[in-house]
Amino acid sequence: MSELARTYNQTHAPRPYAKGKRRLSVYIAWSYPGEANRNVAEMDNRFSTLTEVRRALWPAYEVPRFADPLHFQQGISGSLELFFWAWVQFQTLVQEVTGHPAPMFQRVDQAGFSLPLDERVLADVDTLLVFSLDHDVTGQQASAAEIEAVRAFLRREGTCLVIGPHHDVGGTASFDQRAIEYAHHGDPLVPRQQRFGLYGRSLLEGLGLPVENRYGLRPATLPGTQKIAPLSVMRDLDTKGWLTGVENFNFHMHLPHYAVTRDDGTAQVLAMQPIDLTRPHPFTEAGATEFNALVWAPPRGDRAGDVLVADSTIFSTLFGGDQSLERFWKNLATAT
Repeated sequence: MSELARTYNQTHAPRPYAKGKRRLSVYIAWSYPGEANRNVAEMDNRFSTLTEVRRALWPAYEVPRFADPLHFQQGISGSLELFFWAWVQFQTLVQEVTGHPAPMFQRVDQAGFSLPLDERVLADVDTLLVFSLDHDVTGQQASAAEIEAVRAFLRREGTCLVIGPHHDVGGTASFDQRAIEYAHHGDPLVPRQQRFGLYGRSLLEGLGLPVENRYGLRPATLPGTQKIAPLSVMRDLDTKGWLTGVENFNFHMHLPHYAVTRDDGTAQVLAMQPIDLTRPHPFTEAGATEFNALVWAPPRGDRAGDVLVADSTIFSTLFGGDQSLERFWKNLATAT
């Protein structure tokens, strides 16, 4: 049987509510043109071109499917499309578990259509994932209207918001420190400065949630493998069971530390990831051995919904995946 035909340029069909069947959606908070049109002569604060990916990861992308310029885009847009490829497995699992498709919305899409985070996205969703893969230099920031729309969404019982500001590499004027951070994560495709997540941070701030993305830290792996080391899970705090049956997420060279900036019980760290201590970094030199990988803000005040802070790479197979990761996806898709 052949694969089903793909669609792109169409209007979202709202999903009807069905008890016990969660509706998940993803909102990518970037301007696709803003990212794709970055000047490739600038070294920092941009995605790699697909040509740079092919060179750095040769021969992984030398198959015609990716290497043929008549078949796949070779500029920055090509790298952006790799993200969409890698989210398919998550979308497929969600549809299998819930019976609903998991649409992906973009703040500004390939064709230039703008979609603020409003009722068009929020009206038919129970769990919303906001992937803040926007470079800070593109200026994506949640407006007052968007923040109020998300507040209204979270006043509904049973809702869940997952916010994923990406890493913040080289957030210093010191070239020496940028060099140390670069050597720590070891990814030739990440520039010495790559600051992400302005939209995610502005949304967290607007919601009064004290969490910020910091650094780009290389997780520890099991000896002799590229399998990420197990999480340190605060299972006594995980009363909703987000991490039931979950031992690890997936390996990625540069993951953000989600710093909790206010100790008032608003946000709780549910899981910490051991850091690769063989590679120096200012964070570990200050004494840290793990970073915050999953933070939970339980319902509070007039907010009836849950908020989780987790990196968008957790929902991507671009960097691998296993049964533990899929169990986390299922927990999210079936949360009550």
